[in-house]
Parts: sequence; C-alpha cells; structure tokens
Amino acid sequence: MIYQGKAIKVSRLEQGFAELVFDLEGESVNKFNRLTLDELRQAVDALKAERALKGLLLTSGKEAFIVGADITEFLGMFELPDEALKASNMRVNAIFNDLEDLHLPTVAAINGMALGGGFEVCLACDFRVMSSAARVGLPETKLGIYPGWGGTVRLPRLIGVDNAVEWIAAGKEQRPEDAMRVRAVDVVVGPERLREAALDLLMRASSGELNYRSRRQQKQGKLSLSPIEQMMAFESCKAVVAGQAGPHYPAPLEAVKTMQKAANFGRDQALEVEADGFVKLAKTPVAQNLVGLFLNDQVLKRKAKAQEKAAREVKLAAVLGAGIMGGGIAYQSASRGTPILMKDIREEALQLGLSEAAKLLEKRIEKGRMNTAEMARALSSIRPTLSYGDFAGADLVVEAVVENPKVKQAVLADVEGAVREDAILTSNTSTISISLLARALKRPQNFCGLHFFNPVHMMPLVEVIRGEQSGEAAIATAVAYARQLGKSPIVVNDCPGFLVNRVLFPYFGGFVRLLAAGVDFRRVDKLMERFGWPMGPAYLLDVVGIDTAHHAREVMAEGYPERMKEAGPSAIDALYQAGRLGQKTGSGFYAYEVDKRGKPKKLDAPEADALIAPLVSERRELSDEDIINLMMLPLCLETVRCLEDGIVASPAEADMGLIYGIGFPPFRGGALRYIDAIGCAEFVALAERYADFGPLYRPTDKLREMAASGARFYA
Repeated sequence: MIYQGKAIKVSRLEQGFAELVFDLEGESVNKFNRLTLDELRQAVDALKAERALKGLLLTSGKEAFIVGADITEFLGMFELPDEALKASNMRVNAIFNDLEDLHLPTVAAINGMALGGGFEVCLACDFRVMSSAARVGLPETKLGIYPGWGGTVRLPRLIGVDNAVEWIAAGKEQRPEDAMRVRAVDVVVGPERLREAALDLLMRASSGELNYRSRRQQKQGKLSLSPIEQMMAFESCKAVVAGQAGPHYPAPLEAVKTMQKAANFGRDQALEVEADGFVKLAKTPVAQNLVGLFLNDQVLKRKAKAQEKAAREVKLAAVLGAGIMGGGIAYQSASRGTPILMKDIREEALQLGLSEAAKLLEKRIEKGRMNTAEMARALSSIRPTLSYGDFAGADLVVEAVVENPKVKQAVLADVEGAVREDAILTSNTSTISISLLARALKRPQNFCGLHFFNPVHMMPLVEVIRGEQSGEAAIATAVAYARQLGKSPIVVNDCPGFLVNRVLFPYFGGFVRLLAAGVDFRRVDKLMERFGWPMGPAYLLDVVGIDTAHHAREVMAEGYPERMKEAGPSAIDALYQAGRLGQKTGSGFYAYEVDKRGKPKKLDAPEADALIAPLVSERRELSDEDIINLMMLPLCLETVRCLEDGIVASPAEADMGLIYGIGFPPFRGGALRYIDAIGCAEFVALAERYADFGPLYRPTDKLREMAASGARFYA
C-alpha cells in the first residue's frame, strides 16, 4: 500500500502500475470535500516519491466517480476574503497540477458521474476511459460560478473553443457518445470492460506506444489558435452565450471571457486568470442564491425520501377527469413507467385526454428523447374508461374534475366505493379545502391533496396537502407517487390556496392596485419580466385563465377577507364579465392569435384598456422601483405568514415552492432569501412606506421582531 486514508487509497498493481481509488467513508457518493482534497494532496505527494512506478490508474469505489465539490461548503468558502478564496482554489490547482506533472502516465476510469471537480481531476489525467453508463460535465454555471479547478483552462485546449464554451456555458451533463465525439474522452466501453480498457490504455502509454507527454503539452501550453482565429471564435461565442444566458446570469459569459483572457498563457498563468474570475463570481448575490437554491433542493429531496418511508407501493394509478390536467397527469404517469386508468363520463373527453398525452409523447420523439416503441408502450399504459370497473386494482387515485366542491365530493364518494379499503385518494384541487372535501368520505385518513401545476409535464412542483384527518400513509404514498413521476413534492398544511396560490394572489392583488392607480399593465409586465419573472402578471393571468383567477380570488377573499377582499370591482372582474378569459378565448389583457407553430402569439388589445379605465380610482405617479416594490411586497409578506402559520415547514420549502410552482426568479433565491438580501429591518421599513396601499403591505408582528433583533430566515 502506497497510501491509505478515509477517502483515498493508493495500492500497487502488477507490471509496476498503481491504482488511486476514491472511496469516501460514510458517504454514498464521492465528492471533493476538505478531507478528500487533503488526502489527495498526501496521495499525490506519496506517488511523486515512487520513482519506479510506470503508470497510475484512477478509479472509484462507488457507483459515481466523483459528483463534484461538496456544495455544502460553498457558502462558507465564498465568504472568505478575496485573497483567501483565491488561495483556496490555487491550493487545489496545485494538487491537480502535480497529478498532471507526475513522472508516469495517468488514466482515469470513469465508471459513473464525473461532474464539476470530479471531471476536472479527470482532465488533469493524460487519458480518460468512460463507461457507457457514465456521464461527465461541468455544471458550475448553474450555481452562478464557473469551473475553478482548471476546467476553463484544460477543456478548451483539449476539445476546442466552440465545444468547451458549449459544455461550460450550458452546464449540461454529457453522454459518452458526445464526450467521445469531441475527444473529451479517449475510449468508451461497456461497464464490464472499463477496468480492462483503462489498464490496456495505461500499458500502451507506459510502453511508449502512446505519447502521454504530448497530451500534457497540449493542455499546458497556449491555446493553439492565431489571434484572428481567437477573436472570431470568442466574439461569436460571447454573443450567443450572452443571448442565451440573459442579463441575470453572468457566469456563462464570464466563463467565455476568462477562456479568452487566458488563451495566450500557459497553464499556470491561465489558472491564475481563472481563479481571479472565479472569486469575482463567487462574491455575487446570484452565486449565493443559486447555491442556496441547490441546498434547498437537497433539503426537499431528503425530506421527501424520509416522508415516503411509510408509503404504499403504487403499481397502478388512476385519474378522474380526462381534460388537459387529467391527460397531463396520465401522460406523466405512463411516461414514467406507472400504468394509469383515465376515467371520464364522456367518450369525447377521454379522446381529448388521450390526444393530449399523444401530443406530449410525439414531442419527446421529435426531441430524440423517446422512440416509437417506447411511445407505444407509454400510450398502452393509459387505459381510458367510462366506468369504475377496473378501479379495484388502483393503488392511488387522483381526482382532477371541475373545481367545484360539491362535484368533487360526489366524485370522491363514488370512487371510494369502487377502490380497495387501503387505496389512497387524492384531489388535484388548487384552492378547495382538503378537510372540506374529506367530509364526503368514509375513510378520510386515506385522503389528501395532490396539486399538480399546469402544464403538468413541465412544472416540477407538486403540493401534497395534509388535511385535518389525512393519515401518514396517505401523505407518504402521495409523496412517493409524485417522486415516481419525476416531480418535487412539498408537503403543506390545508388552508385556502395552500402555499403557492395563497402567495400568488397577493401578488395579483398588488397588480390590480397598480391598475387602480392608473399604471399601464404593459409597463408592469415589462418591469416584472426585467426583474426576472418568466412573464409579467397580466400575461400570467391570461395564461392561467381570467375565469380561473376570478374563482380562485373569491376563495382567497373568503379565506383572508381582512387583506385579500377587494373594496370594489377590479380589472380581473371587468375582463371576466366581458368574456375576455385569456388565451383560452383569444382575448384577455392581450389578444392572441395562433402562429405557424400552433402556439398563441401575444398581441396588443386596446379593448382591455377601455375596460380597465373606469376602474382607475386615483392616478399616482409611481417610479419603476415603486412598481416592483408594490408587486413584490405582498407576495413576500404572505410567504412569511405561511411560514409563521405552519402551512409550510421551513424557509427552504417555502422558497422552492415559489421557484418550482410559479417561476419566482431563481437567481433571487426565493421570497425569504429576497427578504434576507434586503435585510429584515430594511424590508419592514419598505413595507411601511407603502402602508396606504392596504393590509397586504402590513408586516407581521414576528417579522417586526426579527427586524428589531437583526434575525434572518437563513443562517
């Protein structure tokens, strides 16, 4: 044994080779935490002393090779002074450089995920052999940073500027065939042949058949492009990357700029350039928020995994109602491998649901994510029916009929009589109390809410709503089924609107107050889209449906009359009464016509102005900052109330619910991180500035206490 630690061991092999194995004790995956990096330093030092060795094989003792750096350490590390943070990066680079400079050839055998730093250490090796079951990539830009351990230096010298920019800026995981095509890896083999192929490559390199030193020179030298070629490559890439990333996500463009700055330097100086740019990005609020978002997502996954321990297995699901939502749920279930019954009372509705599922499956074929045989299997997993005849075999039922409590209660009571006693019933309601719906059931302990968001196949969030009598098995099974469907479930307690809609409608409340103050809805849309929302509030209402919003707002007003009940008619009322229901009718705040691709195209609609004009009660001169504050304050304050009321269990779940459910700008981290960024005291003072706009702008007593004590939602 050459070296033995808790994360790394180096042992001797036959023919003068050595093997460095990453196998972090007590963890399911390998990652570059402080322990692993410290041991890699010691292991490389030990290898430098072994002058008789002829080659080194890098392998993993786990299913993944190395999933990357330990992101739980990032936020603390990012708070270091600039020089200390840069020094930290350069210490890791020194380890990777020494690995690259060893007196012997090195081969990485990539058996599973090699991401971020896990792939950067592979790039420091002379050769890479990849399993056909593995994935590689540099996903750092998704965290608001870029690769900081040599990725921006070695990758463009290895695979060319265009390919490196695509890999780093997009941050996607790369399949073996794509990695092989651009020569990011040297060999791709089946998992069973990985070790054999890697040792064969090592033997060929050590014998001189393959020139490993020329490989090193390629990575350690300047970029092999003339000044004109560099300018053409980088300038064209910058324009494309800037357009794709947008103004709120600086990391992809900064990565390109860093590669360009370092193009005429050798490895060591290029790494200095990379480290300087890394420090600059790590200090941005975007990086702080995106890393926080990643950590919040890990909280969601851990909680869901713990919650589903009491779950009953769902081998057959069922959905009641074959409309757009029912068809979307059926598609999602079938495409993820869980067969599903789809029931409606009308044959034409069933055909609509099947058509919706078929359209979505066809799109997957068009994108190369599915073949026709897989599509046929998925479609055959959706069994349309007009009766409850097959429901005795259903393990979980999703009710997705019209948003009317009496209709839902009747349907749920009917299906309860058709399923087994241990079957779980759920409702896809977006606003109606789960405890109210449960009154129609004989086994309310087997019932909970399972709120999907439209469009089902695109929206990652599912709210699992706990009613007063919902049992743990019902909650656990709903969570497990949502995860089977590839969704991110959040368990919330019952209240009008639950979490997401309860928070969304104060945002709409701020919007109608702005319209009543004479602000043009187009201006509000543009400002909120510039702020980071995927669409402005008027456009969002058109997409949701003015009728849906009108109904939901009534539910909210009844549940929270002191702050959500309007004093008089609003713009939503005016459009609803005029039959302008949004995209579904071709007119709302905007007009719509179908484009060549069959998608609704937004057009200006002066008719909407005529309907809104009589509702202007008092024209006010409001700045852009005022408008953003008047939109964001009610949403953030209602999120605080949901946390204080115990509707949602943690700040992480509250923020992720808004990001996954309504498209809260991810780079801002969520409503509670947004308050933290402003500061509680400053946020309370901001709310008090707009107190005359009504109770939606009134901070809670507990938030005032937090402001006084300097507390935060996130440590």
